[in-house]
Amino acid sequence: MKVHPQTQDANRGEAGCRVFIEAFAPDAAHVKGMRHSTAAVLKAWGLHGPAVPEIVLSVCELVTNTIVHGWGDATLRIRYRDRVVHIEVTDDNPAPARLRPASSGDVSGRGLALIDAFADGWGVSNDGRTTWATFLTAAGRP
Repeated sequence: MKVHPQTQDANRGEAGCRVFIEAFAPDAAHVKGMRHSTAAVLKAWGLHGPAVPEIVLSVCELVTNTIVHGWGDATLRIRYRDRVVHIEVTDDNPAPARLRPASSGDVSGRGLALIDAFADGWGVSNDGRTTWATFLTAAGRP
């Protein structure tokens, strides 16, 4: 089941917070759409600079991880407030995502390593269902 994306401003008691939410079925065809949606939302919010392609790539990696390892439909959430972009992907699998070493011959398994390299922070919710990453936009970096 696909839910239409929503962008909302300051709807959860967080003044100046922008939120994009999109639900998607676990189908690899949705990765491209999430990449385009993320780039479009960040542009609409006026974000630019070196963090933007890193955020877009990280969304692709998290969406791919949930398609490959998750259970059931999933949700992408992107929040932007005070120069901080917070992305998260949630599915029904309670097994938390784990950073694993990939050998040079592996054709996959580097997604979380890329997020670890690009993000200012990342982690997994206590229930294991949500993997998140936080990025400071160019104006937010010291």
